[in-house]
Amino acid sequence: MKIIKKILSSLILLLYAQSSVGEIVVIGHRNVPKMDLITIKKIYMGKIISLESIKLKPVNTKSGSTERNQFLDVFIGKNEDKYTGYWTVRRYIGKGTPPNELNNATEIIDYVTSTAGAIGYIDSSLLTTKLNVIGRQK
Repeated sequence: MKIIKKILSSLILLLYAQSSVGEIVVIGHRNVPKMDLITIKKIYMGKIISLESIKLKPVNTKSGSTERNQFLDVFIGKNEDKYTGYWTVRRYIGKGTPPNELNNATEIIDYVTSTAGAIGYIDSSLLTTKLNVIGRQK
């Protein structure tokens, strides 16, 4: 019985840890400069495509992820439905395509660190000294 209680406690803690996200930070390739929240929003809304002669390549996590929902709320000021609707219209009228989606933070970190102009967002708990933090929520 004690083993079952320990297993259940461990599972509850694991589920809680996976569902909770701390601070979201925006990371960029080493050639991407730090930027304010307004600039980050304009990049993810397709209104800025280059900065200081650097072609930007923003990426999102998959739709529905906790990180994405928090990023959209804090940095973009939209929920998932409004963000997706915005990009549906924008694509339809020929004004661009939404940022590519990657499956998880590991893929985002790998992409951002290896692709010039790339930016993405992750939970701050995953930061390492090799990552270039270009924006933080306030």
